[in-house]
Amino acid sequence: MVKKVMFAAMAMILMYSVSNESKAQAYNTAVGLRLGSSSGLSVKHFISQDAAIEGILHTRWRGLLLTGLYEVHKDIEDVSGLGWFYGGGAHLGSWNSGSNNPYWAGNNYKGSTILGIDGIIGLDYVLEDLPLNFSLDFKPAINLINGGGFWGDDFALSVRYIF
Repeated sequence: MVKKVMFAAMAMILMYSVSNESKAQAYNTAVGLRLGSSSGLSVKHFISQDAAIEGILHTRWRGLLLTGLYEVHKDIEDVSGLGWFYGGGAHLGSWNSGSNNPYWAGNNYKGSTILGIDGIIGLDYVLEDLPLNFSLDFKPAINLINGGGFWGDDFALSVRYIF
């Protein structure tokens, strides 16, 4: 269901951008919500013309994670305001992996501190008339400490206010 909503939102953004010829609005910092399989707060700050750092404070499996990412941004020249990005980083957090958590049923863990690496690839769109940024991304992760292994189900739509 979440994937269908994200793809529909991205399709609407693309249709709007094709029908409305607008200039790409550059921004330095944007803050907002990231909605997906792990939802939370997102802060993106450009450190150069085509590079940004993003911090994500998000929840997953009844836990809290902090993710830091370095992203390289590229324009899509045929569509004004639309670009794509890729990058990587790391996460640190904790999960409630006790038996009352349906994701970890059968385990005898009371909680787990996790540390891992993340990748990210996605689309980034900036509205011309409003200080809003939309981002649709895929952020796979590998936990290096306390199990979990590879998590490749993290698709998300971010909506941020541009400062």
